[in-house]
Amino acid sequence: MKRIALLTLFIASTALGQSLDQMIDREIPSLVTTYKQLHAAPELSMQEKNTSALVASRLGELGYEVSYPVGKYLEPGATCYGIVAIMKNGAGPTVLVRTDMDALPVSEQTGLPYASSVRAKSMSGDDVPVMHACGHDIHMTTLMGTAKMLAQLKSQWHGTVMLIGQPAEEVVKGADGMLRDHLYERFPKPDFAIALHDNANMPAGQIGYTPGYFMASADSVNVTIRGMGGHGAAPQSTKDPVVMAAQFINALQTIVSREDSPLDPVVVTVGSIHGGTKRNIIPDEVQLQMTVRTYKPEVRKRVLASIERIARGIAMTAGVPEDRAPVFELLAGESVESTYNDPVLTERIAAAITKGMGAANVIRIDPLMVSEDFGRFGLDRKIPISMINLGAVDPITIASGQRLPSLHSSGFKPLPEPTLRGGIKAMTLAVLELLR
Repeated sequence: MKRIALLTLFIASTALGQSLDQMIDREIPSLVTTYKQLHAAPELSMQEKNTSALVASRLGELGYEVSYPVGKYLEPGATCYGIVAIMKNGAGPTVLVRTDMDALPVSEQTGLPYASSVRAKSMSGDDVPVMHACGHDIHMTTLMGTAKMLAQLKSQWHGTVMLIGQPAEEVVKGADGMLRDHLYERFPKPDFAIALHDNANMPAGQIGYTPGYFMASADSVNVTIRGMGGHGAAPQSTKDPVVMAAQFINALQTIVSREDSPLDPVVVTVGSIHGGTKRNIIPDEVQLQMTVRTYKPEVRKRVLASIERIARGIAMTAGVPEDRAPVFELLAGESVESTYNDPVLTERIAAAITKGMGAANVIRIDPLMVSEDFGRFGLDRKIPISMINLGAVDPITIASGQRLPSLHSSGFKPLPEPTLRGGIKAMTLAVLELLR
């Protein structure tokens, strides 16, 4: 009997996969058009007014109960353009499916006929170019395609689908903003939360999954090395912050090589250093901007403490007075926890996607050191979450061996049709698995 049941399930899942392909075939031309429309009209973080209106309108047309804008930022006067779209279909679990919506201040260099030429004012008032260089246009179109598949397949699932359009992912403010607006009190609290992110190294349409730690925590750190400036020809009468900054940067590397276990990934990067105004003047201080990436909370805490300790130790060794000790600043508004994929949930949806798409199209991949705020929807692991990766690169480009533009680069250009096909099919199969 068990064999018969398994055979029946296999036949049903195979049939579903084939019917899904046919459904996606019918919708893919209009979805590719929507993708190109979104790509050509990107909006910066916390400015996604037109983008959210388009996504909300399309979801409403499919029969979802749409609420927007949803969310509250701490910044006065800023509008959080979050979207919540609900479809109820009897008793059953609630599954949250999330897309992000914002773009980046990048000047597009892809040469595509639908490339962005948009410029906008950043939150700091600067005039900047804008591009969907991280594929959020792919994510939004995938969500709309998945929403349509689920609306047409209501006979095959029971429960509640909760679609989230999240703004301001690139500045890690959107998830917090939506939760601050009582997301789980105003709308159903999900039993599961899933999401998808495109990948700039995998073939278009292929799915990658990672149980456990998937993306790193990110901490933005400013360190000001303070010295005592003076004439460049009389260094003996100064405490040179440039020399101390150089020692500090070199010493930071020992955090990874000598303080951290080789089994716990850590990245400490100094991305910006500024000090001085003229070649014969030793400045009073040097400013450094850093990003720190870790997985485990205890490792994160230890690494941040080490950075501050090393800065103070170098200043002390140089004889800098205590009142000129280095200043360590952790930017809470630009920091986010690691993304932890619930292993049971991840393996479950990976198995369902594999049944529907074939083993060659679903692979287990290594964790990444980039960061996301999707994990916030899991409320510190109280709600199981899982984010899968979606290949977005032309296989011919991969086979050529040429350099692949990364996410956030001016040359990143997903191959739309196969990428959307894979993403929509995978997300639909995942939701059906959780609501079957």
